[in-house]
Amino acid sequence: MSAVGLAAAAAVLAALYLAYGAVMVAVHPAFLYPFAQEPADVPGFVRIEVEVPGAPPVAVLAGGPPDGAPVLFFMGNAGALGLFEPWLALHRDAGRRVVAMTYRGGGGAPGRPSETVLKADALAVHDWLGGGGRPVVLHGFSLGAGLALHVAARRPVAAVVLEAPFASACRIMARAAWLPACRLPVQRWDNLAEAAAVAAPVLVLHGAADEVIGPDEGRRLAEAFARSGRPAVFALVPGGRHGDLPFAPAYRAAVERFLSAQAP
Repeated sequence: MSAVGLAAAAAVLAALYLAYGAVMVAVHPAFLYPFAQEPADVPGFVRIEVEVPGAPPVAVLAGGPPDGAPVLFFMGNAGALGLFEPWLALHRDAGRRVVAMTYRGGGGAPGRPSETVLKADALAVHDWLGGGGRPVVLHGFSLGAGLALHVAARRPVAAVVLEAPFASACRIMARAAWLPACRLPVQRWDNLAEAAAVAAPVLVLHGAADEVIGPDEGRRLAEAFARSGRPAVFALVPGGRHGDLPFAPAYRAAVERFLSAQAP
């Protein structure tokens, strides 16, 4: 092929790559938020509407003893709280007051999810739950770990449990899509950037066999806390996969041991 032909082929490939990048920027929220639409209905939990400044109220599910230590749970991107009953039961059965935030656009809730919207909701729910003066424990799973970190970086909290977290969503997108995602107008979910501002004790939990978010992601976050002078406890659950950790005795023991150490 002549030099002119090679240049023309390169130009076509470049144009196709740019078009591919534009499409991925447009559709990436569908990959971030593939929310299920089952309504949030968990036995023993009541639905409460929480006011959000400048936005419609967001619903939460609340259960456990009213005088129990408050825990704010953020689910993963399945987006329907009914799928996370084992996580909620973990705290309720331990005598803690657990509140779980719904996500707009999931679980039958109206609205459109985005990083900005979900993080604003998370701060509003924390401020409502922490209004009683008791520091809140944050527990975030997968996508919800990003919400827990966002709140912990901006509010004084009792402790933070990060389960199957990722270091940066845009870096994961970059590897999966072969694009410089962190330089594109995408929702970044840069958890590493939040770590330095977190003052509370942190437990990072990861399943050793996590097939969705590899344990190296959790380890990178733990190392970021260490670099900021606030070492996190990193617990690897043998055989644990993405989404089945609550059924592992080692997981439950690690959570209870960590939270017991934070009790006043």
